[in-house]
Amino acid sequence: MVAPRESAAHAALITAAIVWGGSVVAQKIALGAFSAVEVSVFRGLGALLILIPLWWWQEQSKTKWVPRDLVVLTALGVAVVGNHLLILYGLQYLDAGAAGIIIGASPAITAVLSALILKDVPFSRVWVGCAVSFIGVALVSGVNASDASGENPLLGAILVVLALVSWALYTIGSRRVMERMSPLTVNWTTLFISILIQIPLLWTDHKVFDAGMASVPPSGWMALVYVIVFATALGQQAWLYGVSGIGPSRAGVFINLIPVSSLLLSLAILGESFDVVKVIGIALVLSGVWLVTRSSRGC
Repeated sequence: MVAPRESAAHAALITAAIVWGGSVVAQKIALGAFSAVEVSVFRGLGALLILIPLWWWQEQSKTKWVPRDLVVLTALGVAVVGNHLLILYGLQYLDAGAAGIIIGASPAITAVLSALILKDVPFSRVWVGCAVSFIGVALVSGVNASDASGENPLLGAILVVLALVSWALYTIGSRRVMERMSPLTVNWTTLFISILIQIPLLWTDHKVFDAGMASVPPSGWMALVYVIVFATALGQQAWLYGVSGIGPSRAGVFINLIPVSSLLLSLAILGESFDVVKVIGIALVLSGVWLVTRSSRGC
């Protein structure tokens, strides 16, 4: 597969960060009516209703399968399960603001694992940008975070960190398989495999199946639709496209834009305050993205 141009990859990663900016809040709202496994399964099924017809129309005749692909795609499907479920379970013990702070560690995790596994970019060339961006994330998320720390913030934090490790492994592994497959093919196949893995878990973790669909308020359905259409179908597709163009180490730092997009969305939709500290935080995050992109160009 021909890698996308760098400018197109950057645009795709920024798009993913923007749509994921509201996904933490949307998942938190959805957990009020659905269990963690239900949210994860429903988001996957809904996204497949979008992705599979699109793939069939555009790419099914071009896709070439080999036996080893099933092994790699299954491993990526497990990583999807880890990312989706661990974040959802973490949000049951941790407030959304604190979870946003922890997500800022994702670029460092991705860069370290990518340097160890792929050796595509020396960590010495990206750590400064990651550090600057992470400071901005901590500043923005810390100001915007709720005073409530959740039921068990330590457990919630551990679960979210493990979810980020799963996402880093997915990002790294997907780039290798996308040398032979398109991002769209990787996206829907790994989602499909993740659903197969999670279906048996519905017997142990369910809420709406007991209370009935009528128990779900409009806000719960709206949150679920957002997670399906934007966070899963559009966001994950854009992310894979961007990773195929610039690699996981450079792509990972764009995760730091998620708290920024959350802040801007809260300003536009909820009318929350926007002060100097938040402006400084956004400047640091964007500076970190620029430093990583600049220092790793040509690797």
